[in-house]
Amino acid sequence: VGTKLKLAFQLDKHDTVGIDLVAMSVNDILVQGAEPLFFLDYFACGKLEVGTAAEVIKGIAQGCEQAGCALVGGETAEMPGMYPAGEYDLAGFVVGAVDKEAIIDGSSIVEGDVLLGLASSGAHSNGYSLIRKLIEKSGIDMDSDFHGKPFRDVVMAPTRIYVKSLLKLIAALKVKGMAHITGGGITENVPRVLPAGLTAEVKKGSWSMPALFNWLQAQGNITDEEMYRTFNCGIGMVVIVAEQDAAAARQLLEAEGEQVAMIGRIRTQAAGEAPTVVV
Repeated sequence: VGTKLKLAFQLDKHDTVGIDLVAMSVNDILVQGAEPLFFLDYFACGKLEVGTAAEVIKGIAQGCEQAGCALVGGETAEMPGMYPAGEYDLAGFVVGAVDKEAIIDGSSIVEGDVLLGLASSGAHSNGYSLIRKLIEKSGIDMDSDFHGKPFRDVVMAPTRIYVKSLLKLIAALKVKGMAHITGGGITENVPRVLPAGLTAEVKKGSWSMPALFNWLQAQGNITDEEMYRTFNCGIGMVVIVAEQDAAAARQLLEAEGEQVAMIGRIRTQAAGEAPTVVV
């Protein structure tokens, strides 16, 4: 979950980081076509504060429910002197399964394939060292209204879990590749799934950038390029399908409650060009 935990401590808000923990694991294995089966967590603190721990574990259970996997156990470690009062660390892992011949590895991606972007719920769990710096610099009141919600809720919104909708998509048509947009943003995560010699050309403005990212960009005077390399910028998952499947894929995902935008295409890579560009 990274330094998003620091904000949770600061705001004394512990009900969403458990969902983030599960989301980071299940979305990561999902991109290879794996269905999450079970999850284990590790909660470490200096002195166990039962109320806080219960909130966190409740979030983990919620995340597992959203992902359709079982929370089969975990470890709660109390280590006096290891952590400041009120702070804790969180880790977890998921086991999933996929038939060997059904593994999604991007090898069938070709020029002309389409990139579908699934909307994120916020900053998810990445870029929080910079987010915390910008919050501090701006002096924003965490309880102030931000486009209809308290700012604290916007910045702590749990990571969206895409498991159920994407497993349905995989069952319905050929998904060629997927990228979970985490640390490194759009430009550093999409290349992981592309065969050599191809570039994903992402169209700037083809989806609506959530207000939080516009605020962060203005506060930090951050270039577009840096934004796409640091944050998900409103796209939490990228799905690559053949052009003829794009409309059906979009329709199915929207019926499952996802917000979907056609954000770009695959083309031949020019000499010396990055494997993912936003133009």
